Amino acid sequence: MAADQQNKSKTVSRQQIAQTQEWAAKITAEVEKVFLGKPQVVEHMLVALLLGGHILLEDLPGTGKTILARALSTSMGGRFSRIQGTPDLLPTDVLGVSIYNPQEGNFRFRRGPILSHVVLVDEINRATPRTQSALLEAMAEGQISVDGHTLTLPKPFFLIATENPIDFEGTFPLPEAQKDRFLMTLSLGYPHRDIEKEVVLRQRRTGHPIEDLAPVTSPEEVADIQGILHHVYMDPSILDYIVTLVESSRNHPSIRIGVSPRGTLALSKAAQALAALRGRHYVIPDDVKELVQPVFLQRIIVKPESQIRGTTPEQLITELIEATEVPLVSEPKEG
Repeated sequence: MAADQQNKSKTVSRQQIAQTQEWAAKITAEVEKVFLGKPQVVEHMLVALLLGGHILLEDLPGTGKTILARALSTSMGGRFSRIQGTPDLLPTDVLGVSIYNPQEGNFRFRRGPILSHVVLVDEINRATPRTQSALLEAMAEGQISVDGHTLTLPKPFFLIATENPIDFEGTFPLPEAQKDRFLMTLSLGYPHRDIEKEVVLRQRRTGHPIEDLAPVTSPEEVADIQGILHHVYMDPSILDYIVTLVESSRNHPSIRIGVSPRGTLALSKAAQALAALRGRHYVIPDDVKELVQPVFLQRIIVKPESQIRGTTPEQLITELIEATEVPLVSEPKEG
């Protein structure tokens, strides 16, 4: 009860919610100049960005993953880096390296691509486990360690990693512990035929349309919005709903490993962020239901015998949602 009263007392104001909505509308409009037809994907990316989380994109080549990451970075006014995962990629290629200068008699640090606001790691599973592990500290702690020194990453720091689901030769599957570091797993999918025609028409020009994008916000504004999201009100019944979904994943007969406590935190915080982006100072059950699939997907391991029968994590998550009673929540008063 005391926690509930404290949560209510810190509920965000309408002005703060309006600021968040306006921010989301600006950046979405800019991104959709070059990335068409996937508004929910863009919205979920903004949820992860605001929470300081990271995204795992599992999709086919050529569906716009790099364009989406670049457009988001440009719209935000931040630095963008792309890292191509290959078996010969070294941790120093990601983090940076100190190079000796014989004229000055000292070492000078050459910063790596990880020191950017938005980092796209393309085909992360082609990098060796040693290089993959170099990303863990950056993702979890917002810092890197190089040559005995600790460097703080820019804020916000947003990492987007991609995996190719159709080509596994020469790859190193991500350990489950590392997948759990990602806030959500998203898939872009193929565009609708009308959208695909529009993409072709927009690129009948010299240069790519992404060159026309301009910053519509700043990293500092992102940091301001990040500071208010955890004050979005969540009714105790919705928190119970989230915990019930998590516990059900751990007890399902077809699931070998269910959702971790990190997943519980990810779902609750993501629901708060989504509520704010949609103009509400409180979470509703639909916010949670929409985010269960992307938050749970990389955190559930299906039992081998169920995999043989063709059972997928997506099917099991749908079962969990359908089997869990949805709470009835009324709009709370502000203040």
